[in-house]
Amino acid sequence: MKTLFAGLFALIAAVWGWDVFNTSFPVSAHPLWIARQEALYLSGLLSIALMSLAMLLATRPAWLEAPLGGMDRIYRTHKWAGILAITFAALHWLIEMGGDILKSSIGREGRLPKEKYPGLLEIMRDLAKDMGEWAIYAVLAMLVITLWKKFPYRSWRFLHRAMPVLYLMLAFHAVLLSPRDYWAQPAGWLLAALLVAGVYGAIRSLLGGIGRAHEASGQIIAVEHPAHDITCVRCRLDRGWRGHRPGQFAFVTFDHKEGAHPFTIASADQGDQVISFQIKALGDYTNSLAVRLQPGQKVRVEGPYGRFDLARCNPRARQIWIAGGIGVTPFLAWLESLQADPDKAPVAELHYCTRDQVTDAFVPRLESLCAQLPRIRLHIHGGRQGAALQAAALGEAKGAEIWFCGPSGLAEALRNGLRAMGGMGRQPRFHQEAFEMR
Repeated sequence: MKTLFAGLFALIAAVWGWDVFNTSFPVSAHPLWIARQEALYLSGLLSIALMSLAMLLATRPAWLEAPLGGMDRIYRTHKWAGILAITFAALHWLIEMGGDILKSSIGREGRLPKEKYPGLLEIMRDLAKDMGEWAIYAVLAMLVITLWKKFPYRSWRFLHRAMPVLYLMLAFHAVLLSPRDYWAQPAGWLLAALLVAGVYGAIRSLLGGIGRAHEASGQIIAVEHPAHDITCVRCRLDRGWRGHRPGQFAFVTFDHKEGAHPFTIASADQGDQVISFQIKALGDYTNSLAVRLQPGQKVRVEGPYGRFDLARCNPRARQIWIAGGIGVTPFLAWLESLQADPDKAPVAELHYCTRDQVTDAFVPRLESLCAQLPRIRLHIHGGRQGAALQAAALGEAKGAEIWFCGPSGLAEALRNGLRAMGGMGRQPRFHQEAFEMR
């Protein structure tokens, strides 16, 4: 993500700098008015570029999973592209408002001359300016709602549907208010490419085309409750399902009003179009699934996505697998997929962290699966039993490959612990999905 943003910022700065270097400013122009204008252009370019990236990534482009590291990384990049875009949009608006300060401090003399346009085009430019201002107010409000985690997800999702419309308003603003000479140089060419990508994403979203090519329908064939806060759902899908690799996830829609939610597929692909999900009650929606889901109910599944893939394990590196709570689900799929041929299992240590080892519904399942896989050593860490996992329990991890799925707090604690143990030596490679819908 950082590399992508750094590359985009560098590209924007380069084309903007090219324009500045090749622009001849009037001798009478005051340096502060020149600085204001160029800052206005740069902030506008950065904002629309990042918003275009966010709109493209919102289409869930599976072809970008490999270069960006998985759909969870794509969504994280989408989120931060949106946050940064709105930040630069706010800065763009503040710079525009700063013209009044310059007028009162240095006067109107030295202002850059305004470009002249025919009547209709000038009217459209005035409209584009107003639309841009309205859209900035709206996206600022959306940013506040997005960062306010207590705001109900269902309401947020409904409001978030307005983002493609707001983007099209800002794209109209960018096209009409960009300098005329931009379109004959790299700045305009880059802007045009970004707008095409963003408009494509916005229109596809408005037409309901996101994820349609990866969607399959089916029905629930079993609903079980291995624990009071866990709902196991087994689904049989139609021929539109292309199968999955152990560890991948899918967007699942049980209720079209609620929309799709990401859940890890907790079973191996047996070629029978049957998949299962282990869903923990973590919020209003997941809390209600236990009573709302029934066998025979229709379900829509989009995917599979993700790079938390058993096939990506490096057989030459020491394997350390760490699951925290419901984060055990991808590892259940991994273990299940290895049952048919235990000799293909890598040598690995699987650490499962739970609040209570005695009552945890996943412990017997893990013990049963690992009993058939002698190359995988299972460690159970029960919090109530005083066996919370610490970095020291992982042993010498230099050069190891760690696959982690669980609470981010636990991941950070283990990272810090391993960093302290390893000093400046070679650190282990840490694989962790970072999926968040908002």
